[in-house]
Amino acid sequence: MAEQPNKLVIFQSKKIRRIWHEDEWYYSVVDIIAALTDSPMPRQYWGKVKKREFVQLQLSPIWIQLKLPAQDGKMRQTDCVNTKGALRLIQSIPSKKAEPFKRWLAQVGQDRLDEIENPELAQQRMKEIYEKKGYPKDWIDKRLRGIAIRQNLTDEWKERGIEEQKDFAILTAEISNATFGMTPAEYKKYKNLPEKSKANLRDHMDDLELIFTMLGERVTTEISKKEKPDTFPQNKKVARRGGKVAGNARKETEKELGRSVISKQNLLDKDDKLALED
Repeated sequence: MAEQPNKLVIFQSKKIRRIWHEDEWYYSVVDIIAALTDSPMPRQYWGKVKKREFVQLQLSPIWIQLKLPAQDGKMRQTDCVNTKGALRLIQSIPSKKAEPFKRWLAQVGQDRLDEIENPELAQQRMKEIYEKKGYPKDWIDKRLRGIAIRQNLTDEWKERGIEEQKDFAILTAEISNATFGMTPAEYKKYKNLPEKSKANLRDHMDDLELIFTMLGERVTTEISKKEKPDTFPQNKKVARRGGKVAGNARKETEKELGRSVISKQNLLDKDDKLALED
């Protein structure tokens, strides 16, 4: 299912309505059913699935009602599911068209269990994904190293009592702002990455941007381990100092190169390539 920056997504030659809600896409249930079955009445089909799979078994609903444009052009309340709910819906559809997706889901589940037993498999899977997108080997090596450095940093923050996602985001923004003069949100906007997407900023960085990102996070980790800050304001100061080290290094590099390290380039075409291959 390839994501497009509009209110429709094309899936198996079928148009599926969608809407951005609470920072993620929600898709029309009846449109998904129409794409995966030969039913001439997808609404009635959904009614039977809903009753059989959720009402009778007293399971929590996977859908919410959101307003989508109907065939008559009016906005009407429509049952919608997010990506997780769409996968759950596919599992509930006894259709030959849904079987490939069910097999894929089973394989994904097996892969994740294998990765829990052997974490190196997860790293190998990520490497293969980046290779499919067309990234060069040396970039992939840096990206994977950056993921490990980031994990070490978040582990250190947890040791310092940081638990909330919003606090992780604030501290990350401190490092980024000190390193590049922009928060991650500002950086994504600078690179013209779609606002309504979950595009990972680091997947759109070049080698030098990744290197300075790693430097800021690694230095922050080392300072934190040495000083053991025990309050959130203290952690913010450490994050700012770690980012400043990387920021100073970036500025010196820019003087030597005679150009900015910060690039407007994004690599959305690589995401599009993978979507087409999938």
